[in-house]
Amino acid sequence: MAKAGVEVRDNEGRSIGRTIAEKPAALFLIFLMAAGSVSLWLVIPVAWIYLASHIVKTTQPTLGPYVLILFGVPISMFIVGKLLYRLNGVYERLTGQASEVRVQLPWHRSMRGERAPQRRTTVLELVMMISVSLALVVFGIWFFFFAHASLPG
Repeated sequence: MAKAGVEVRDNEGRSIGRTIAEKPAALFLIFLMAAGSVSLWLVIPVAWIYLASHIVKTTQPTLGPYVLILFGVPISMFIVGKLLYRLNGVYERLTGQASEVRVQLPWHRSMRGERAPQRRTTVLELVMMISVSLALVVFGIWFFFFAHASLPG
């Protein structure tokens, strides 16, 4: 379909592999979303705990560091989440697609399985699901294999 001398392509049939091959910037944006997702679950909490632990000069617990962590972590996560949402918007504009990944998530399926999925998964959603899964696996490995040395008992 041509519109004022500009050819409009149907992007429905494009795969994520083809998009990445055509646009290296799309791969870079996916990498940034993955790095931001990992920082959301690992870097931000550890950084706030590290900061709070270095502010305290005594061994007596006070309320200040706890309040700093209690407010700092969620606010930082909110800001990084908004940045990730904007990165996803840039990715969608760059690739020309509102959704890219064709993944049928279990919670999007009909119980009877007769209807076709109405909602497609965005790249950011897929990256976030993978990063949360990896964070849980890493936490489980740490907890069951390495934390016993630092646990009281």
